[in-house]
Amino acid sequence: MSKVKSHAELLRSRQPGYTMPSELFSRQDVFENDVDVFFHKHWILVGVSADVPEPGDVSTVDIGKSSVIIVRDEDNEVRTFRNVCRHRGARIKEAGKATIGKLVCPYHQWTYELNGDLLHAAQMGKDFDHKCKGLKSVHTKVVGGLVFICLANEAPADIATLEETMLPRLAPYQLENTKIAYEAEIIENGNWKLVMENNRECYHCAGTHPELTTTFLAEDFGYCEEELDEAGQQSLASYRKKNADYKASWEKDGLICEPVEKLTPDVATLFRTQRLVMAGHGESQTPDTKVACTKLLGNATRKDQGDTHLWTHSGWNHVMSDHAVVSYLIPLSPDKTLVRTKWLVNADAVEGVDYDVNNLISVWTATNAQDAALVAINHSGTQDPGYEPGPYSKFSEQYVEGFANWYTGRLEAHNI
Repeated sequence: MSKVKSHAELLRSRQPGYTMPSELFSRQDVFENDVDVFFHKHWILVGVSADVPEPGDVSTVDIGKSSVIIVRDEDNEVRTFRNVCRHRGARIKEAGKATIGKLVCPYHQWTYELNGDLLHAAQMGKDFDHKCKGLKSVHTKVVGGLVFICLANEAPADIATLEETMLPRLAPYQLENTKIAYEAEIIENGNWKLVMENNRECYHCAGTHPELTTTFLAEDFGYCEEELDEAGQQSLASYRKKNADYKASWEKDGLICEPVEKLTPDVATLFRTQRLVMAGHGESQTPDTKVACTKLLGNATRKDQGDTHLWTHSGWNHVMSDHAVVSYLIPLSPDKTLVRTKWLVNADAVEGVDYDVNNLISVWTATNAQDAALVAINHSGTQDPGYEPGPYSKFSEQYVEGFANWYTGRLEAHNI
């Protein structure tokens, strides 16, 4: 009878350049380590400031055994708290959104201010110290309207690098002054790492994403230059010229373009960002590649600002002149992953006047459904006795292997 490998032994058994062993996608102990390390000890995206647009608005998000309340307080500050009453531990809010005056535990009505201070606790005696029983706050960073939290006691300090990089890139869009035009959830039948791997490459895009590829330049999917015929070489030359022309034009307008990558295992807060040229009219990720919302984000007047993307280890975001698409995942079990997506438009935009919601969401609604189907067949295949790790394309899947290497390195950093 063969000995069951530990999580660390499974990590060490992965051959460089090859996919992960099957058990890393299916075992309960691996899943629990993943949630603890990657969703409780690293910075994760859990929402947008538009989730809580007014004082008293709350949005509650469950992550594994933990739950957090995102709240906008009376001073208009976005705060996050552990969703645990300081009395006997009851959940204060169910997952989802609400508007409240105070945070009141439904069990014994302990009542908290929006800043977390305990305001009222009946029958606790005159010597009871309310000041010591406020809600436990969670490390929070709101970066250009994106709400990041870390549930660890000591949060990785390198969130400052992401903040310094993204604030000037997101500033022109004023995502703090947006509203959620639409949001959707999909429970994908696959391990969270397969969801992320699928997002880290577009090797699959040409064959599976007819809507999304309308907005992408084909060369961005990856290519092997030595395999290109004459027509392919001409297309590559045109691609490079188009990128150079847009870069010069954007930079003349003060729009930051250069890619920034923090993807190696020595960084705790993984991210990548770049302003990408889009195909067609080059304006937005819509069926006709034109803006879906005529009231642009921020003070923009230029529609062809490209697609500023931001990857993290648990999400992906696309910000264009007229709207932003914010997606993040939450692992539910070894073979179930929740993917939550929000479409943001200018807060003053009016549905039916400035935008048609179906036009706004159609590309990513189709893409998310297609990706969910791909993740499901990938997960199923990795659990087949006939599965053995396969090779990554060094031309199209370098970011998938980079994610696998980062995953291994971060677990080692946490003594797994």
